[in-house]
Amino acid sequence: MGTPEIAVTCLDRLVRGGFDVAAVVTRIDKPKGRRAILTPPPVKVYADEHGIPALQPRTLRDEAFADWLKMIDPDLILVVAFGMILPENVLSYPKYGCINVHASLLPKYRGAAPMQRAIMDGESETGVTIMYMDAGLDTGDMIFCRSTPITATDTLESVHDRLAEMGAELLCRTVREIEEGKVLPRKKQDDTKSTYAAKIERADAAIDFARPATELDCLIRALSPIPNAFFTRPDGTTVKVLSARPAKGEGTPGTVLATSLDKEGYIRVACGVGALDLLSIKPEGKGAMTAAEYLRGRKVTVGGTL
Repeated sequence: MGTPEIAVTCLDRLVRGGFDVAAVVTRIDKPKGRRAILTPPPVKVYADEHGIPALQPRTLRDEAFADWLKMIDPDLILVVAFGMILPENVLSYPKYGCINVHASLLPKYRGAAPMQRAIMDGESETGVTIMYMDAGLDTGDMIFCRSTPITATDTLESVHDRLAEMGAELLCRTVREIEEGKVLPRKKQDDTKSTYAAKIERADAAIDFARPATELDCLIRALSPIPNAFFTRPDGTTVKVLSARPAKGEGTPGTVLATSLDKEGYIRVACGVGALDLLSIKPEGKGAMTAAEYLRGRKVTVGGTL
């Protein structure tokens, strides 16, 4: 059971590892792009390409899904970023239980956006946890964990790709050990150390230049390449910030302190503490561009605002 690219990485590793994937369950097709073209999720695309039966239920709580589950009769259900709560009749169905790949070092960052929240919070490391599922939100017993540093240049994309590979490797190890009859470790989570990683809302992505530059740098990297952090110009239009870096400088937050056309260029903006060099942006209604390209097409005044 899974939906986005991280689930595809795990599914592909299972298929290439020779495991018997009886079927996949994924979310329904969603409108995508400006034309709102109905598009299947990545797991559905992969399943179709590899001849794996795929189901896209609107709910897991009706008789139709219960009947389908009995027909497939899985010994083990693996869940990776599925996006739906599993009801008790599903959790209790397979002989070996339901096992989840969660992209954090539990019990920290339970919830929908663990990778984004860890980067946004300036954490020095993150990781993946393989866990048994129960009725709670990412509260089940842990099986295996593996950590990785979060560097000063890491983005959501780079962290996602590392965790996807780590999760896939640990998941295959878990399934292999079940096949071999080994007893998997079960470590209870310390609920007193839990944190919640809420879904990213539009308000979370808004850049407030009154905040310290280091915090905004974390925010921008945590939301790159999607959905991207943004700020609102005085005329009400928005500008997405695709990449940036902290810099030295001081002034009224939001004020342009300096500009440069060297190489890719930058637009240095004062923050509550320090400054931020905007390196690449996407103005509303325009394509992505470097700061230098933006500067060549618009008049940006030092001492003014963007």
